[in-house]
Amino acid sequence: MKVMTTIQEMQLEMIRQKAQSKSIGFVPTMGFLHEGHLTLIKKARQENDIVVVSIFVNPLQFGPDEDYDSYPRDFERDRALTAGEQVDYLFYPSVDEMYPSSRSIQVKVVDRTDVLCGKSRPGHFDGVATVLTKLFNIVMPERAYFGKKDAQQVAVVDGLIKDFNFSIKLIPVDIIREQDGLAKSSRNVNLLPNERIQAPVLYKSLQTAKAAVENGERDPEKIIGLISQQIQTETDSQIDYVEVYSYPQLKPLDKLTGTVIIALAVKFSAVRLIDNLILKIAEG
Repeated sequence: MKVMTTIQEMQLEMIRQKAQSKSIGFVPTMGFLHEGHLTLIKKARQENDIVVVSIFVNPLQFGPDEDYDSYPRDFERDRALTAGEQVDYLFYPSVDEMYPSSRSIQVKVVDRTDVLCGKSRPGHFDGVATVLTKLFNIVMPERAYFGKKDAQQVAVVDGLIKDFNFSIKLIPVDIIREQDGLAKSSRNVNLLPNERIQAPVLYKSLQTAKAAVENGERDPEKIIGLISQQIQTETDSQIDYVEVYSYPQLKPLDKLTGTVIIALAVKFSAVRLIDNLILKIAEG
């Protein structure tokens, strides 16, 4: 595995590989890799000649009160994990390398961002779209792999690829969970012991909602109420949101039909966790 730290060397190497008709699979990450990331890498390894993983904690997607400085980082551990998954190239640029001077252009996302995490994190997805535009142009992949845990990000990336005509296939990959149902996340290490015990209630509440839908419930407000009540009763967390939308359009629904996302975010003392469930509901 080769570690690349500059844009120029990364681009030149990708041009060389593409000249040999090699397919490139790309997994963009912010590091501190866990099993969820490794699942993306494994899928990329199965489907491509060359696998590229990037590790870059992108300052543009953190708000002024968010956890950029405390975001967990462990490059040597990440390097060992990616090497173990037979990654071909690890792209590990510095902030100065990615953003060497004041920018004259930044991508602005105008749809799919005024709900879910985007509503409470203004500018977050502008930062995501900006860094991904740069990374897509640097790596030039045929396929890009993203976890469904951040389903709003998947929806935004879907729009980015289509609107900017990137010749990239978006591959969403199912959420990887702990044995107790908690969605794997780099931020889980920041949960206090009692919070870690409570955190699986998030997934349990989504399963409660799924059962209600399977029993015929189609009212979004009732689904939201079921989830909110369970979280409030069984955890000490503060609910940021519980919302239901069409997917990937992220539009409000009067009635659950078609492909829908049931999503939530809660705040514990030092960490904010998200989770979701995407359901396909038949007409009728």
